[in-house]
Amino acid sequence: MQWVPWSVMFYVTFCFNNQVCLAQNLPPPCDSTIYCTGNLLHTVQMAKIFKDDKHFVDMGLRDTPSRILKKFQSLVNSNQGEALVSKLKDFLNTSFAEPGDEIEPWLPPDWKENPELLSQITDPRLKQWASDLNHLWKSLGRKIKQEVKDLPDRHSQIYVPNAVIVPGGRFREFYYWDSYWVINGLLLSEMSSTARGMIENFLYLVDRYGWIPNGGRVYYIRRSQPPFLTMMMDSYMENQKNTTFLSENIALLEKEYNFWMTNRSVIVPLEGTNYNLNRYNVPVGGPRPESYSDDYELAENLTTAEQQSLWAELKAAAESGWDFSSRWFSKSRQDLKGTKTSSVIPVDLNAILCRVERTLVKFYKELKMDEKASQFQTALDQRIEAVKAVLWDDDVGVWLDYNLDDKSRNKEFFPSNLFPIWATCYNNQQYVDKAVTYLENNPAFKYKNGLPTTMKNTGQQWDFPNAWAPLQHMVIEGLEKTGSNKAKELAFSLAQKWIQTNYEVYQKYNAMFEKYNVENDSEPGGGGEYEVQLGFGWSNGVVFQLLDLYGAQLTSSSVLCSTVSWVLVTLPFIISLWT
Repeated sequence: MQWVPWSVMFYVTFCFNNQVCLAQNLPPPCDSTIYCTGNLLHTVQMAKIFKDDKHFVDMGLRDTPSRILKKFQSLVNSNQGEALVSKLKDFLNTSFAEPGDEIEPWLPPDWKENPELLSQITDPRLKQWASDLNHLWKSLGRKIKQEVKDLPDRHSQIYVPNAVIVPGGRFREFYYWDSYWVINGLLLSEMSSTARGMIENFLYLVDRYGWIPNGGRVYYIRRSQPPFLTMMMDSYMENQKNTTFLSENIALLEKEYNFWMTNRSVIVPLEGTNYNLNRYNVPVGGPRPESYSDDYELAENLTTAEQQSLWAELKAAAESGWDFSSRWFSKSRQDLKGTKTSSVIPVDLNAILCRVERTLVKFYKELKMDEKASQFQTALDQRIEAVKAVLWDDDVGVWLDYNLDDKSRNKEFFPSNLFPIWATCYNNQQYVDKAVTYLENNPAFKYKNGLPTTMKNTGQQWDFPNAWAPLQHMVIEGLEKTGSNKAKELAFSLAQKWIQTNYEVYQKYNAMFEKYNVENDSEPGGGGEYEVQLGFGWSNGVVFQLLDLYGAQLTSSSVLCSTVSWVLVTLPFIISLWT
């Protein structure tokens, strides 16, 4: 059991938070003195009653917050040490409900047994697997109970009006960027009503907060995740062509974009020119409630100012979706204490916003709002120029993260180095050609189970040897649409590797996982703050997208896989000789 002069710590965190809120003209962070700050949170989490800190902050209250806090204070006043821990357990059992009690299983009414996608898959084993994954949507559906809306202060769950597809495992609520691939998978499963409901939830959150929280809990409220809402709408529009729905909500798409441009942008001076680019940045102190004891112990022996800074940087890393990774470590300290996320201008965030700007140009043109379309075309042109000037490295032949502190580019491999291809955030084919050569010659491409997230094995989950579905998909989709034969070959090779990996792990465990191991066959990934989770929303969605793209070519057999890959690589050469 570890103790802290709580009044001091709370004062520092509270003041730090609210100074930031006033400066940015944003509402204050979660003010719950149970779920987000306060002595009860600190005492329970540092007692380590639960294996996972997220367990406690996902528990609902059986009484009002004021009465529960009063009971807790009485408990603390009359007990110390091990006696307090024992009494705490009884207190939690009687005053709190189990995690998940505020949601209920939900069967999507638009679920279909045999969506058209299945008929496009040639390999019978992959077709059966896809059918199995289609059934998983039913097990991942959740509806938030009315009591969360009626008594919001008794729950950490954020109410949204429509049912959701959750990622799975410990993730009992929606998550922002996960939902992009979930929605794409739902649309391919012909579940457009469920997909639209999830998009409406995110629009509801933008209307309420001005941005979309990291996930569906109040303790996530001041950090977001990679901004995919506009691309969710684009996927829906491609599938349903519902211009009325777009017209009714285009202002909210722009509102979210403005949040990122107002609160997550930074001027980068380079060679006499100032470029406006974006970064992940959550200047809010205090440990993350869902990982409280880890954050608190990590920051021990630091000064108060250093603690607040580190906790803010950890939250910024969580906002990036890559929590955690050597990608965010400073050069002077290559571990979690060296996390300096806000010092990095990340390729992926700027590629995503580049695609947001391009999509908003398209949307405003479709709505015949020419002035708005012109405004976003200007923003897009400026972004492409800034990405080229700051992030493109001609010597390496790819886009690289830029560090604001030492004014240098990070030459390490990350799949995100290729994301401007996915976003079409370039104005010359030579950039694509060089980036394709970079990927083909990179050791990361040689792994037979997919692209590793980094080449550094630090024990963090967004590092080697883990591979993640969204990163594979963005690289593959980008390469496929370039028009380059070489890029298309690499895209198919990566798709076959990823399908093979996911399929083999499914055969072994009868489950889909959030991440996979590029080194060991038929194994999920590992590392990080919690055990690998199964479910899993975005893994399922990416599999559906790859099967939709290459369903007639992909195979479950490693022997056939090698043969098909050889034919695809050598056929153009053979044809050229013949002609």
